[in-house]
Amino acid sequence: MSASHGSANASFHAIEWHHQSLRLLDQRVLPHEHKVHEYTTASAVADAIRDMVVRGAPAIGIAAAYGYALDALAGRDLQAAYKVLAESRPTAVNLFWALERMAGIGSDDPHALVAEARRIHEEDIAANLAMGQFGASVIGENAVIYTHCNTGALATGGHGTALGVIRSAYADNKVTQVYAGETRPWLQGARLTAWELMQDNIPVSLVCDGAAAQLFKREKVDWVIVGADRITANGDVANKIGTYSLAVLAKHHGINVMVVAPTTTFDPSLASGDDIPIEQRPQEEVTSLFGHPVAPAGCKAINPSFDVTPAGLIDVIATEKGLIMQPDAESVALLLAR
Repeated sequence: MSASHGSANASFHAIEWHHQSLRLLDQRVLPHEHKVHEYTTASAVADAIRDMVVRGAPAIGIAAAYGYALDALAGRDLQAAYKVLAESRPTAVNLFWALERMAGIGSDDPHALVAEARRIHEEDIAANLAMGQFGASVIGENAVIYTHCNTGALATGGHGTALGVIRSAYADNKVTQVYAGETRPWLQGARLTAWELMQDNIPVSLVCDGAAAQLFKREKVDWVIVGADRITANGDVANKIGTYSLAVLAKHHGINVMVVAPTTTFDPSLASGDDIPIEQRPQEEVTSLFGHPVAPAGCKAINPSFDVTPAGLIDVIATEKGLIMQPDAESVALLLAR
């Protein structure tokens, strides 16, 4: 029996459990190819996470949970499974939350662990739908929204975080236009977000990352809506590189900023964004494009995968438990205590 999940009207499944194996839609080759890989070991799932076959903090957590269950099914060492999965990406806290939850069962019964992984998957979809409604509730009529990276059914169990809010607001007839930043160097906005929105017939225009300031100055934009990979106790947010600059631009132009993330993305053990480990990815991702060099041979590059947006630049954080307006340490603690 297979369990497959996507947004209510998605024609694809990014993560699918099928007959004691995990199927992942390869997000590196979208939108031009629809390729699905099958996995039966934790180490192979860890490679898929590291190599960006699956990406997006919630989706990484779900995939890791299934990866852990795969090794339980095969009778392999679960401590080793935990270690190899935990080392696959350092910034997304959902990964560690999911692994802790799997290990916390205190059993190596494969059926119990598969059931727990499926619960994590299903709960993520329910959370996405809830935060979609909470986030949409503060968006006014005829809204124009700018989003960054991919935060939809591809990055989550289904429906999406920031894209889930956009989907929900569009269903409420509140959204007239979405701008998707291309999101260098992996172009998740161009390849994935534009594709998802076009699947749902939501009006979208692609924007070069460097054109955001000009767009904000010349056109009506009401909201910048993004996801998160980690949120600290004071409301600082780590997200895809380029988010911080968007928040600064939004502040200058009087545009609201919304971060959309499940409570599993919060890491109250870290006081502020200064404490978040930032993943540094290979230079070649910047100096070449899909294997084709774009910079001179031997040119050095920096490639931080994430940046940190201070809470003071964020107007609202939408979660499945409700909204945090003007986030700070007190308002974050109040919501997490619910």
